[in-house]
Amino acid sequence: MLVLVAPGQGAQTPGFLTPWLDLPGAADRIAAWSDAIGLDLAHYGTKADADEIRDTAVAQPLLVAAGLLSAAALGEMSPGAVAGHSVGEITAAVFAGVLDDTAALGFVRTRGLAMAEAAAVTETGMSAVLGGDPEQVVAHLEKLGLTPANVNGAGQIVAAGTAEQLAALAEDKPEKARVIALKVAGAFHTHHMAPAVATLQEAAAGLTVADPAVPYVSNKDGQTVAGGDDVIARLVGQVANPVRWDLCMETFKERGVTALIEVCPGGTLTGLAKRALPGVQTLALKTPDDLDAARTLLTEHSA
Repeated sequence: MLVLVAPGQGAQTPGFLTPWLDLPGAADRIAAWSDAIGLDLAHYGTKADADEIRDTAVAQPLLVAAGLLSAAALGEMSPGAVAGHSVGEITAAVFAGVLDDTAALGFVRTRGLAMAEAAAVTETGMSAVLGGDPEQVVAHLEKLGLTPANVNGAGQIVAAGTAEQLAALAEDKPEKARVIALKVAGAFHTHHMAPAVATLQEAAAGLTVADPAVPYVSNKDGQTVAGGDDVIARLVGQVANPVRWDLCMETFKERGVTALIEVCPGGTLTGLAKRALPGVQTLALKTPDDLDAARTLLTEHSA
């Protein structure tokens, strides 16, 4: 059984979209999406520097567009399940047939703008905590007033909060853990993002939604979601609530996953899977050079 997954914010790097635009029809598709949402995706994916694509309002639609573009390049496929990390859940919703690509890009553009606006209220950010006992790490974060915003499994928990709280964490690390500041512009998946929820609820009301055509694993709780309206409700609420990628991987394991492909810009989720899902074949779509190997994996592990 093969799972198709999409990464979240922070996976983007300068120029990562460049090789994908050489594929037949790719530049036209990116141009159409850019026109639809009023954002030059080709510019940001090929010429913009790290600071420009760190902007939440830019990074989120750029990541969804890249994920959709790379998945389309794979051709027809029937994964055993789909899932996404944070904003990658919107990409996964397209994979599952819940949203069409244009609607998803419009929704993620609204999401990015709303979250950027919420992040501008207070100086906030996120740091990865690697290692340590998970329960002790969570307790330590809560003592400092931080939120365990991403519980990723494989010994990784992402803390989110104010700049002062993150500075305190850097000085006072959990036992046997390392702390690495992340290149994101806000405390995502915390109460700091609450203002964005109302904006997304309004945007969601105008969406045309279908039920998932393939199993859709939600990072709210690792559960498989059967209804399209439930998927959208979870997409709205997740901006202010923790991501439980650890529970998603537990669900993959329970469903008998044998292979995992991470769409562009892949690497983060395959790295977690290598540690948490031993024996599962993984492949990250970094450039079009990875497409042939991905197609082979799809053929070998499709149900």
